[in-house]
Amino acid sequence: MGTNMKVLVLCALVAAAAAWPNYGFLNDPGRSEPSDAQKQHDVNYLLYKVYENIRDEKLKSIGVTFDPEADTSHYTDNGEAVHKLVKELKDNRLLQQKHWFSLFNTRQREEALLLYDVFEHSKDWKTFVSNAAYFRNRVNEGEFVYALYAAVVHSPLTKHVVLPPLYEVTPHLFTNSEVIQKAYHAKMTQTPGKFRSYFTGSKRNKEQRVAYFGEDVGLNTHHATWHLEFPFWREDKHEGYHLDRKGENFFWVHHQLTVRFDAERLSNYLDPVDELHWEETIEEGFAPHTTYKYGGEFPSRPDNIHFEDVDGIAHIRDLIILENRIRDAIAHGYVTAHDGSTVDINNSHGIDVLGDVIESSTYSPNVEYYGSLHNTAHIVLGRQGDPHGKYDLPPGVLEHFETSTRDPAFFRLHKYMDNIFREHKDSLTPYTKEELEFSGVAIDGVSIDGPLETFFEDFEYSLVNAVDDTPQVADVAISTVVSRLNHKDFSFKIDVTNNNDHEVLATVRIFAWPHNDNNDIPYSFNEGRWRAIELDRFWRKLSPGVNHIVRKSTESAVTVPDVPSFDSLIERTEAALSAGSSEVDIHEFVSAVGVPNRFLIPKGNSEGLEFELVVAVTDGKADAAVESLHENTVFNHYGYHGVYPDNRPHGYPLDRRVDDARIFHDLSNFHQHTVKIYNH
Repeated sequence: MGTNMKVLVLCALVAAAAAWPNYGFLNDPGRSEPSDAQKQHDVNYLLYKVYENIRDEKLKSIGVTFDPEADTSHYTDNGEAVHKLVKELKDNRLLQQKHWFSLFNTRQREEALLLYDVFEHSKDWKTFVSNAAYFRNRVNEGEFVYALYAAVVHSPLTKHVVLPPLYEVTPHLFTNSEVIQKAYHAKMTQTPGKFRSYFTGSKRNKEQRVAYFGEDVGLNTHHATWHLEFPFWREDKHEGYHLDRKGENFFWVHHQLTVRFDAERLSNYLDPVDELHWEETIEEGFAPHTTYKYGGEFPSRPDNIHFEDVDGIAHIRDLIILENRIRDAIAHGYVTAHDGSTVDINNSHGIDVLGDVIESSTYSPNVEYYGSLHNTAHIVLGRQGDPHGKYDLPPGVLEHFETSTRDPAFFRLHKYMDNIFREHKDSLTPYTKEELEFSGVAIDGVSIDGPLETFFEDFEYSLVNAVDDTPQVADVAISTVVSRLNHKDFSFKIDVTNNNDHEVLATVRIFAWPHNDNNDIPYSFNEGRWRAIELDRFWRKLSPGVNHIVRKSTESAVTVPDVPSFDSLIERTEAALSAGSSEVDIHEFVSAVGVPNRFLIPKGNSEGLEFELVVAVTDGKADAAVESLHENTVFNHYGYHGVYPDNRPHGYPLDRRVDDARIFHDLSNFHQHTVKIYNH
């Protein structure tokens, strides 16, 4: 944080101090909930310089004086969770501070979830934030960050709190170690610095052509945020609501990452990524060029290695057995539940069950039999640099949701998973023309207003939280600049005629897939639709007659804007507090689940890469799972707080195999034409 910024924050804190709730007196029965602005302030400073002492004096004082077990009436579980965590703490059983943390480490995850449970069982914000301040000083920093992020995402107390970008909270996970070293030098010499970051590897590595995608900090954040929103460890009995279609969402988010990655590869004259095979060579190595804050460097993986068993985790044959059991379930059309009953998956809901099985999450009907193919595979692939622990290396990038997309092997792993999902999807009966029609509705034309053109731009983010610190030494501005993909704004213009004599609700679904493969051979409709990138999904009321729909690229329901920087969040929050406002004008950033809007369309190339643009207008009344969808801006395409707004499967109407493309081409509510995406 720069000097001017620091002065602004200090002034704002003084101005807001009188109105700041006295969190020390938790037994006050008449206390009211703090404002959203105050909650945002608290979360900002709980995560700011998370490896150092709390910089907010009131929170710091609470962290020293608060007794989490003093009054258990402020917990919905009568203090059961906090008693359990405090006992672990007093017994010295918790991971020490200044140590790496991985969610894939079973014990470390259990410890983080102990703290998460304390947050989730807090009845009010004072209890929540007091526990956060107390345990921030006592538990491992990585466990604290994960527990707080997960709690803010899921707690009703924090509905309007915006989490700062992970790449500024824990910059080591996202920033090359040579840049971190320069940041330390800048701090020690008290010299402001802005340092250029480069992607890993060199031009000798063809995978570097698409490193801008997998190593993009926004994409890394998207992947981590999705897994926070839909965690595999979540149990309904503790949360009070069910995550609707969680398994299907798992399939869809990773399917979209895979097809988007393939589109970027085609944009750079590379073949689509090959799926990973347990009994074949991993051709592509990976050198992360990143270092843990504490615990050493992220392990590298050399080229052309064969999979080895990972001690204490899994044998390769175990993964093959799990895969065969899942494929066997697909072939039979059912999975076997824990109690021996069968669960039918030969239907639209089957993909949801299969997603729970493959990940696997606590929603899996039989984790003992089908195992945890996805999660175990992440660990096994991540440990191939030191499978037997010979060098006592810390976890690899694939053992962190924040960093896993940086390794090109992540996309090979998920192409492997994706092909299992496709095996199931292709086993379902194709849609008939009657099922796809929208009576009385016809698309008259689709055009694009503005260029489909991408470009690279510089993006700067702060490294202040990357360096060790002390309040006695002033901050200096330290940041890094990295190149990233963006696109020019454009709009879809869709003319739709409603021939009915009454208003109808319509769902507008927009997709695009590459016209040709890397050998310039056109994709068939059936192959293309599986490679379709979802560009948008929204609802409109159609009046009788001609309707002109304009949908801006910035409005896409599948993307999100960049989260404000840490400095910006603090500045906006303190300005709101000093002005006496109860809210901070940052509501558009509350959900960070979607793909960065910058990645809405693939890169394309200088000649113009051809894509098939597809628009389907379907029956909104039949599609809608909730009311007033055309007026509701809360839902993105993954739903909101456990409620999924669309009755149709993800990817509908392109989610099932198409044996005869003429069925689609004969639909009046379906449109397809070729467009070009340029990169300059």
